Amino acid sequence: MNDVIIKDNSFLRQFETTVDGHLARIEYSSQERKVFLTKLVVPEEITDENFRENFIKAVLSIIQERNLRVVPTSPHIAGFLRKNRLQYKEMLPIGIRI
Repeated sequence: MNDVIIKDNSFLRQFETTVDGHLARIEYSSQERKVFLTKLVVPEEITDENFRENFIKAVLSIIQERNLRVVPTSPHIAGFLRKNRLQYKEMLPIGIRI
């Protein structure tokens, strides 16, 4: 699963993708020029080990294209950003440390 196709469902405030009929989502809220990633939900039926990481990367790419900052409040997403600190540090608002 290398190419994750993401839909920004702004009505429900979530980035979502469907894998084998199962909906995975990252819930968010927006404030000023920041996107708060609040919750990662991946159904247990999605068994691809790399799915979570690819899904988070795809969502961060969308946020980066929109020239927004990201505030990870979800432990899974914060952990991903911590692991990939050098690649994504420019996306964090000033004063936010992970």
